[in-house]
Amino acid sequence: MHDKKGFLIQNATIVNEGSIFVGDVLIENEKISGIWHQGSRIPDPGSRIQIIDATGKYLLPGIIDDQVHFRDPGLTAKGDLYTESRAAVAGGVTSFMDMPNTNPKTITRKLLEEKFELAAGKSLANYTFFLGATNENLEEIRNIDPRKVCGVKVFLGASTGNMLVDKRKALEGIFSQSPVLIAVHSEDEEIIQANIRSFRERYGEDVPMEAHPLIRSAEACLSSSERAVALARKFGSRLHILHLSTALELPLLDRGMPVSEKKVTGEVCVHHLWFNDEDYPRLGAKIKWNPAIKSKEDQRALLAGVLDGTIDLIATDHAPHLLEEKSNPYFSCPSGGPLIQHSLVAMLELHLQGKIPLEMVVQKMAHNPADLFRIEKRGYIREGCFADLVLVDLHAPWKVTPENILYKCGWSPFEGDTFQSSVESTWVNGHLAYHKGNLDETRKGQRLSFHYE
Repeated sequence: MHDKKGFLIQNATIVNEGSIFVGDVLIENEKISGIWHQGSRIPDPGSRIQIIDATGKYLLPGIIDDQVHFRDPGLTAKGDLYTESRAAVAGGVTSFMDMPNTNPKTITRKLLEEKFELAAGKSLANYTFFLGATNENLEEIRNIDPRKVCGVKVFLGASTGNMLVDKRKALEGIFSQSPVLIAVHSEDEEIIQANIRSFRERYGEDVPMEAHPLIRSAEACLSSSERAVALARKFGSRLHILHLSTALELPLLDRGMPVSEKKVTGEVCVHHLWFNDEDYPRLGAKIKWNPAIKSKEDQRALLAGVLDGTIDLIATDHAPHLLEEKSNPYFSCPSGGPLIQHSLVAMLELHLQGKIPLEMVVQKMAHNPADLFRIEKRGYIREGCFADLVLVDLHAPWKVTPENILYKCGWSPFEGDTFQSSVESTWVNGHLAYHKGNLDETRKGQRLSFHYE
């Protein structure tokens, strides 16, 4: 049995559902059992309740990251469900959705359940997993229980793990018959391959990293996203375009309605908001992601899309690789990088720079992921919801160094940067999993569940 001791978080500046107010939150038996505005009389919490004085600190719903690659099973030299969930919790991320390009690839319901069993024994954060689509596994997709699985992942462009789905009949089957949301990696493989041939003719094997956004170009992203949206419109599918990287794709998305009512939604990742192609000479392979980080104009347009409601979610595409792999020449250097420990503080930094309201950070990183994926009782500070919470100090600067990086791969594109904010405490299902630099690993996270009529 779990210890029934709870917490009373007092005098916190609570950021939730578009408002900011000072108040108290009571946590009991894994859930939020009471919320009071400052000045309200609260009942005696009893002796088994630990009191946390959060004066001057901000209390947010725990971050829900809908796109991570924790590399487990089979690629665990880079990261695993234990190490990367530790980094997640230290960064204020309480729930994650992991991708299927592992070894073996998660393309059957049996393999999916084996992955859930793995996470139950290892993950400090709450978890769910996408089933990977192939050209041949429509029967597996059709039989997904939507209350237990977040979605289907379709690679429309080849990336790490090469799970490209490129047969028209297979795609039409997936889009017409999937009982869950379809999340797509959207890049046109033909355009990319043509660009590769062109750059190989010019540079041979010594293609500079600065060419990455020209090889995996804006046109490649737009072409693929247009095809995906056309399929979604034809069949009435719920389509979610992952890691948007271009201004060109934004008009394809639904807008002007709550995320729960949209059919075609989009996500931007922190690195596409933080970096642009002027950063390649300095950081090179450390910011080589697919889709590529592109121009300053794209970066500005993506932030504008977040602010005007066109882009629905902010995530990480956390995808660790070993530093020695990242040291390889362009064509043998894998794409992806670690980010989940620093996603919230990076977005808080943009807030402190005046670029995004704090309420919107919470909306795009907690509320909207919960609403879009129909996650039960998470993503909000509400009575009856699971107590997935993060307490942050907006005025506690710290520098990213190898000593405080928790990723198994041991590096970060933010190394050497100073963030003005820090995560002080993270609760997962009411358990104080992280507090002032220390992790309490005595309890594991839970499998996410979803509500479908």
